[in-house]
Parts: sequence; structure tokens; C-alpha cells
Amino acid sequence: MDLTQQKCVPCEGGVKPFEKSEIEIYLTYLKTAWEVDDNKKIEKKFKFKDFKEVMEFVNKVASIAESEGHHPYIGISYNVVEIEIWTHAIGGLSVNDFILARKIEDLV
Repeated sequence: MDLTQQKCVPCEGGVKPFEKSEIEIYLTYLKTAWEVDDNKKIEKKFKFKDFKEVMEFVNKVASIAESEGHHPYIGISYNVVEIEIWTHAIGGLSVNDFILARKIEDLV
């Protein structure tokens, strides 16, 4: 499944978060390994040469997040960016999280 061709759909709640089996399936649609935190979040650290590259990446992530209407947690240190993604309205993971993760992967 090509998640880059899909668009995040606004979630106002009332939808059940993914079960572990669904998470495992959607992880296979990603290009790189992401960590799963308590079956509620996916997270990944991206390492860069320097702070300038970090900020260029973060700005691109912000642009994608705005266009998708789905916003991750972004932690920044000198040459590392930590991304955490989950669907806040349901307190867990949905297809939107994997769509955003897959689009972020294409930035590096």
C-alpha cells in the first residue's frame, strides 16, 4: 500500500485506535523502522550533519504536517530530530499516523 498517495482525514474521536495486529501491518508499509511506544505512538530519531540540516528537515516536516492537518511531536537537539506521532483524539494510532510517517520518510 502506498501511503504517500493518501491524505490524512480529520479525526474528531469516536474511532477505535489500532490494535497491535493493525499496527504491525501498517509498520510494513513504512520504508524504515519506527519504534512503537505502548501501541499508542510511533517514534523515530533522525540524525543529521549539523543544526542547519536539522532545521531544514523540521521546516519540511512542519509543512507536511500543516498540509495534512496532522501534527507530530518534534524534539530537536543539535543534530538529532525526534518525531513522535499519534492521533490525539483517540489516544492511539490510526492510519493518519502512518500516512504522515511515510511522507516524513521521503524527506531524508
